[in-house]
Amino acid sequence: MSIDDHNAQQMNAADSTADEMHSQTPAIDGVALDMDGLLFDTERIYWQVGDIVLQRRGHRYSAELQQRMMGRIGTAAVEQMIAFHLLDDSPAELLAESDALYGELLHEQLRPMPGLNEWIDALLDREVPFALTTSSRRQWVDVIFSDIPWRDQLAFVLTGDDVVNGKPHPEMYLRAAGHFDIPPTRMLVLEDSGNGCAAAVASGAITVAVPNEHTKTQDFAGAYLLAESLTDIRLLRLLGR
Repeated sequence: MSIDDHNAQQMNAADSTADEMHSQTPAIDGVALDMDGLLFDTERIYWQVGDIVLQRRGHRYSAELQQRMMGRIGTAAVEQMIAFHLLDDSPAELLAESDALYGELLHEQLRPMPGLNEWIDALLDREVPFALTTSSRRQWVDVIFSDIPWRDQLAFVLTGDDVVNGKPHPEMYLRAAGHFDIPPTRMLVLEDSGNGCAAAVASGAITVAVPNEHTKTQDFAGAYLLAESLTDIRLLRLLGR
């Protein structure tokens, strides 16, 4: 089966499940948004950083390694790289090297994902509380959001610095539901990666996967909806309930 056929089957299955569940879906009282690869096209930058770091050591970055690292926090992410390629570096040294590269590329290449402004406008128009729930450390959130006009509209910001367990552990989204003061079953979560989706599903949240070019072949089992992008009309219909 080709990747395109696999993706089509996943989307058809998710759509079918959504149709069956739609009438039973509770009202959405809060929306938790991942950042990397969902709101901003940073996965492309992470790929470049990983590839540069590994080329210095005679290796190349890969989709398999990227999937292992996604959603993990700080040194836990680079520990996956060290284990995958049997590197001699310490996690702290490798993280510092990666951070230096990421900071340089971020200022040059940061861009929003397609439909981001329209999606935020929809949330604001419907007056649905929304928050940022990212595995990235707060230092990078501060850089990325330094000039974002709707940052002050976020109900709260949770970063990798605020949790002990990274995704796919559900801690991030259990904490988010607590901050919203709602049960997870009344919270909508948007994620682009398999690990993030698994974390949201495990928390009990209404989970929508919005894959990008780097994550489209990952596993999104349990997602209520597999959206094509932030402009997918089915996302707006969820807000309309």
